[in-house]
This record gives sequence, structure tokens and C-alpha cells, in this order.
Amino acid sequence: MRQLSVKGRRVRARTLYGAYLSADEPRTIEQIAADFQLPVAAVEEAIAYCKSNPPEIELDLARTQAIMDASGENDPNYKFHPQPKPIPPETMADIRRKFG
Repeated sequence: MRQLSVKGRRVRARTLYGAYLSADEPRTIEQIAADFQLPVAAVEEAIAYCKSNPPEIELDLARTQAIMDASGENDPNYKFHPQPKPIPPETMADIRRKFG
């Protein structure tokens, strides 16, 4: 995973951007900064980064989708039996090779 994180913290820019764009409970930049105990400037930078649609985020989303497909989490019946199936090492190797 190569996308931008806040320096010194384990908070990805996409997480902050998601809070900003949330359909259920959108947050202001100031609220997000307070929620994550970050400077407002760091939240603004993260949002600007995500708005620029960097390829790292697209790649990360595609990798997550491939892992969910391989584990069965995208199967319509998964909600009835929410146990991801083990992903064979060769499948994970293929995913890593394809998505970095």
C-alpha cells in the first residue's frame, strides 16, 4: 500500500477524505482534525491529495477488491455466512504481483 499517510501517524489520506465525503455523516475539515488530533493543514493536504485522484489510491482499491473477491467477501451469500475463506498463497502472490 503506497498511498499517502499522515507523517508519524497511521492515518491514511483516504480515511480522512472518506470522513469528509461521508454520505451518512459528513465532517468538516476542523471536525476531522479534532477527531484524529491532527493539524487542520494536514487534513487539508490529505483531502487535496485525494481530490487529485492519485493512481496509488486506485491501485489500493483494486488490490482490496481482488483480495475480497478471492476470500469470497463479495459473494452475495457472504452476509449469511460471514467467514472469509483462506486465500491460497499462490493467489496472494498473484495479487501482490499484479497490484504491487
